Amino acid sequence: MSGRFVRASKYRHVFGKPTRKEFCYDNLHISRNAWDTNLIKANPEFLSVNWESGGGGAFAVIPLNERGKLPDQIPLFRGHTAVVLDTDWHPFNNHIIASGSDDGKIFIWQVPQDFTLFTDAEEPADVTPVSKLTGHTRKVGQVLFNPAAENILASASGDFTIKLWDIGTGQAPLKLQHNDIVQSLSWNATGNLLVTTSRDKKLRVWDVRQEKPAHVGPGHEGAKNSRAVWMGEHNRIATTGFSRMSDRQLALWEPGQDTPIGGFTNLDSISGVCMPFWDDGTNCLYLAGKGDGNIRYFEYENDKFEFLSEYKSGDPQRGVAFLPKRGVNLHENEIMRGFKTVNDLYIEPISFTVPRRAETFQSDIFPPCTGSKPAVSASEWLSGKTGLPPKIDLESVYEGSDPKEVTADYKPPAAVAAPTPAPAPKPAPSFEPEPTPAASRGPPPSISQQKGSMSAAASKFADRDDDDDDAAETSSFEEVQKPTPRSSFPIRSEPPEPAAPAKSSSAPLAASSSLASQAQQPPSPLRATPPAASAAGASQPSPGLRSPSVEASLEQIKQLIEAQTKIITAQGDKLNKQSQAIDQLTGEMETLKKRVVSAGNSQDQVERIRQLELELEEARS
Repeated sequence: MSGRFVRASKYRHVFGKPTRKEFCYDNLHISRNAWDTNLIKANPEFLSVNWESGGGGAFAVIPLNERGKLPDQIPLFRGHTAVVLDTDWHPFNNHIIASGSDDGKIFIWQVPQDFTLFTDAEEPADVTPVSKLTGHTRKVGQVLFNPAAENILASASGDFTIKLWDIGTGQAPLKLQHNDIVQSLSWNATGNLLVTTSRDKKLRVWDVRQEKPAHVGPGHEGAKNSRAVWMGEHNRIATTGFSRMSDRQLALWEPGQDTPIGGFTNLDSISGVCMPFWDDGTNCLYLAGKGDGNIRYFEYENDKFEFLSEYKSGDPQRGVAFLPKRGVNLHENEIMRGFKTVNDLYIEPISFTVPRRAETFQSDIFPPCTGSKPAVSASEWLSGKTGLPPKIDLESVYEGSDPKEVTADYKPPAAVAAPTPAPAPKPAPSFEPEPTPAASRGPPPSISQQKGSMSAAASKFADRDDDDDDAAETSSFEEVQKPTPRSSFPIRSEPPEPAAPAKSSSAPLAASSSLASQAQQPPSPLRATPPAASAAGASQPSPGLRSPSVEASLEQIKQLIEAQTKIITAQGDKLNKQSQAIDQLTGEMETLKKRVVSAGNSQDQVERIRQLELELEEARS
């Protein structure tokens, strides 16, 4: 084990917990379209699912609290004339969602208030879009809202362009021209940069408002699709793709560099695309594979990904979505919640939890997260303004109150150097006696020593007028007048019990010494007997009067004597056994001596006699 160590991390033991079938979202018709998107998206209230439907395209919206088997007929979001390829929720309004379709159009929808899938109508009414954005000439494969600016939406199309929309006005003032089909796109935290991967195997970082790439570099060399995700407030990008030998890869990039930090990391040889998801609060990256049921997760530290663990499942997934941090269950220490499609029939929630027993808010694993307010408006963003959206303190959410805003420039724990802890203040000098350390076990005291200790302990409890006078003079209550000395009372009217031989050990001896010190302490002057009563007691002692402290002390002495009696009894038995052993050794040695004399000094027997003499001497000592 030399040279091995365990890396310290709060998330080292995070585990993914599946959900029982009866608490999943069942009886779904998930789209079987082969376009490479995630199929589902989630926010703290709803789940959107690309739907398999005839007569045009549609998607479904499922309230998160309506689990179990859904009705056969549910209200759908209809309006597209071709299949829906992608959806995305508004980051600052849980009821606004955008959709992109094979018909080349983008629709904006609003989820009705009190929306539910369980209605009494035989044919529930479908939901219609609130606005339509047209401008692309081919299919719209991806839609993605800006994470910092209000109402800014990016859409990637098969016409090799990305358009930037202001959904409030319906206009697209900005356009990013590519050379091939865009496979993925991701915003940075402030929403002024965009990273894209495309079929031409290039990784591009765009200065969006300048409508030109800030950097173009080589990406993964494999022929299959690659994905990119901006790592929140870090100036880093994570990508997944394939090598020339079709091995799945993971890479970490610094924007502006042509080679990944630390090179490409080969994961496995599975053919499905890896879908990356970044959690800025915990600095963790989740990789969900298409076609397999596993979800790997890594922690970003020191410019590399440290593998944490892997959620394994026998049910393959085609689509995966993750919940925003403000929607997780803080009371269960849930740091992330994922949703995966299973057999295109139901969606299974997966809870990623830190195993802790604490029943209070865990601030170290739940730093402030992005709230529901944008940093800038659409017009401010288009004019060049940039900022981070305000964060909320999750402790206020934990307590059930309104989310409390914190400063927007909060940095995640990994990005901020840990403050040097202040030296602990030295404890104030204690005037109490230090506890006596446990004594090491040694040879038991002899019987004479035990008798001496018992007699010394008993003699300390004898009432002495001189001792009381001296103790009273040194009392801390000096302002009280010294009382008239009282005469000693007889301890008991009945004859004392005969003292039996007692057992000795370090604990009873320490107890006897502590009792003796208690008995020597002077009575408090505030409770002294009045002179008249003292004089009466001196002239006519009453055998019935007993001090409570004396009674308690005598009871403890009685218990001490009983305990020592048991110890002495056990020691007597031990001495008897030792005496028998000595007699046995003596007899054996005499027998051997006789045999030696008769056999002519056998060398083995002479050695045996010497050994027995040594054992006998040791036993006697």
